[in-house]
Formats: sequence, C-alpha cells, structure tokens
Amino acid sequence: MDDEKSNAGEARETSCTGCGKAAREVPVPVSWVSSHEKGEARYFCENCARENIRAIEGRLDSSWW
Repeated sequence: MDDEKSNAGEARETSCTGCGKAAREVPVPVSWVSSHEKGEARYFCENCARENIRAIEGRLDSSWW
C-alpha cells in the first residue's frame, strides 16, 4: 500500500514540460504525449502537443510515417 501512495504522489506531481500544467490523473492522461530525451521522461499536455505536432513528428524516423 505504501508503494501505491508513493507512485500516486509521483504521478500527481507530473506537469507539462511546455506550459507547466499539472497532470491531475494518475497516471498522466492518455491524451498527453510522453517523450524520453537525454534519459529523462518529459510530458506534454494535449494543448502543447497539438501546437507543436509538426516539430514532434519531424523528430520521428521515416519508418514511423
């Protein structure tokens, strides 16, 4: 049970890397985009992801499209 509390606490502290909006769901909402950059997990809310979708897709290898 203690592990559940600590995991829930970590998820609640997650915020959007772009605008700082706090994730209110555990885990982060499925509409958020996750990225692993330089060994660090980053999350972007649906608004930031939508505004930057071309840049996000531009980083994908051609095999993804």
